[in-house]
Formats: sequence, C-alpha cells, structure tokens
Amino acid sequence: MARAPNYGFEKRKKEQDRKAKKEAKREDRRLRKQERDQEGAVDENGNPVSAEEGDSTASDAPTA
Repeated sequence: MARAPNYGFEKRKKEQDRKAKKEAKREDRRLRKQERDQEGAVDENGNPVSAEEGDSTASDAPTA
C-alpha cells in the first residue's frame, strides 16, 4: 500500500510563505515611510511642511 502524502506539511509551508511575504511587504512599507519622513513632511496638498510649522506649544506663546 502506498504511503499517504503529507498534506499538513504543504499547508504549513504555504502558510509560512504567506506570512513571510506579508512581513516583507510590511518591512518595505515601513522603510518607504521612514525615507519619506526623512525627506520632509508634506501636508494634504503635497506642500512641504517644516517641523516648526504646526507645532505650537505653550512655551512658544508670548508672555505679557
């Protein structure tokens, strides 16, 4: 009698490949985002925004 194929191994291998692919995509997205952040932030219109703009804190307010 022939031995039954090991379908569990194939399924597990497929799942590992799927997870590895997702992890690679996640890492790629993270690196692209990091590069974009290093280049400089942009607003919703695509205009460059410096770090000083939009970051108003209480210490920046003039004292009377």
